[in-house]
Parts: sequence; structure tokens; C-alpha cells
Amino acid sequence: MAQLYRAPRADQPPAVTPAAAPVGAPAGPGDVPGTDSIAPVTAPILQGAEPWSAEGGADGVLVLHGFTGNPQSMRPLAEALAAAGFTVELPLLPGHGTALDDMVPTRWDDWSGAAEAHFQALAARCDHVAVVGLSMGGALTCWLAERHPHLSGIAVVNPLVHAPDAEFRDAIQGLLDAGTETIDGIGSDIKKEGGVEAAYDGTPLAAVLSLFEGADEVEAKLADIHCPVLVLSSREDHVVESVSGDVIVEGVRGPVERIWLEESYHVATLDNDAPLIESQVVAFVTSVFGGAA
Repeated sequence: MAQLYRAPRADQPPAVTPAAAPVGAPAGPGDVPGTDSIAPVTAPILQGAEPWSAEGGADGVLVLHGFTGNPQSMRPLAEALAAAGFTVELPLLPGHGTALDDMVPTRWDDWSGAAEAHFQALAARCDHVAVVGLSMGGALTCWLAERHPHLSGIAVVNPLVHAPDAEFRDAIQGLLDAGTETIDGIGSDIKKEGGVEAAYDGTPLAAVLSLFEGADEVEAKLADIHCPVLVLSSREDHVVESVSGDVIVEGVRGPVERIWLEESYHVATLDNDAPLIESQVVAFVTSVFGGAA
């Protein structure tokens, strides 16, 4: 069974909610083209959760965060890509980075629609585009590659594409039927001492069932991915089992490289292996864009 939900480990501090950003900080999901139907946000964007971008060369990289997380978890990797000279977009996905209540009504179509809109905007001003994603962002990355065969390449860190079985989903549906909308959060699965992901402290159950349905769709079409793929998998992950990485390696039709992360848990981009991830992803993206790796 996938481990998307877990009790906090004894050695792990709970996820914290950063202070709200000042008035005038970047707006939430309503600013994303194609997401006007999403319910308006109820709170300002959390400090550190803002979307981030950098103008660089003619090649662009779209960077996508995970479920209940926000750009904070991917900011160091995005900055490493920008430092390498690429144009980078790190969006805040609908329902994320504000308040948990904003995420409750969002679904896979909202997150994938936003990913598609940001991809199209980046592709319109760049010669080539690669996509990088963590966890749910990895699922969205694969989803984009299935739809856009001209993608230069994709890199995924602890992606979720093989969702839990029917028994697990039925248990979640039972909680929803009993009136439970959210359970404890899944953020900050980080081995590094003091490492904290600025994720929500709760998990919206209807939204996670929608995520599973989206992952099912992605897994079923992995053979449509023909571009180069880099998979980075933590040996020990308390949120998503590494079988999702196995499924990607076995299912895609493009060249695949897999790197095991020995010193990190799920949010590896903020963990001990972050420097390795950054160097490997930058080298991979440079290579698929035709440069020297």
C-alpha cells in the first residue's frame, strides 16, 4: 500500500505554517490562466510560498511542487536552474500556499490545468522546455510529457504515479462519508535535522482521492512518454513508495536514468541530498537542451 498518509515520526517536528505575506504579495490561483472557476482564496499567500520566476536564456524549465506543499520546497532547485542560465517558472498551484480551506475544493483538473497553462506560457517564449516535479508535481510532469511529445525532457523527484489500491481509497471515502474532510498533514518528511517544509498541517481527503484518479490516468499513459527521463528516488520515503519510480522506469518509452537518494526522505529537495539533486538535474536539463552535461 502506498504511504501517502502517515503519522508523524517521533524524531520529526510538525510542519509549521509561516507567517502570512504582506498585503500586495502575489495573488493566488485566480491569477493563473484557465483557473478562474476555482473558489477564491481565503487567505494571503504564506511567506516563502510565493511563485517564483527568472528570465534567462532561450531554453525554459517549468518546476512543479507537491501536494499540500508550495514553491518553498522547490525554490533551491529552481534557483540552481536559473543560475545555470535557464528561464525558470515555479508556479503556485491552485489551492496551495494560502490556507487549507482553499485546497479543500480543488481537484486534479485544477492542478493539471494550471500546469498546462504555465507550460504553454513558457513554451510560447522559449525555444525548448523541460519540466521538473516533486511528488504530485512529478505526476503533473509526466502528465505534461504524455500530452506534449516535443518536451525536451523531464526530471521527477519521488513522484506519485502509482496510487494506492481500492481498499485504501475506500477507507478514505468512508471518512468523507462520516463527515471528515481533512486529516493530519503529510509535509516535512525530511531526514535532515531541522529541515522543515512549509506545507499545510492537514490533508484534504476529497482532493487526495482526485489526486489518485489523476495518478491512475498518468500511469495508464506512461508509454506515451518518449523524451529523456531522470528519476530521483529516496531509499526511505514515508509518504510515497518508490514503486512509483519503478513504474516510470518500466513504463516510459524514452531513455531513462535513475538516481537513488541515500540520505533523504520524501521532500528530498530540502534534504541532505539537495546538492546532488540540483547538480544532477542541472546536468540533465543542460544535456537534453543540447549542451554539455
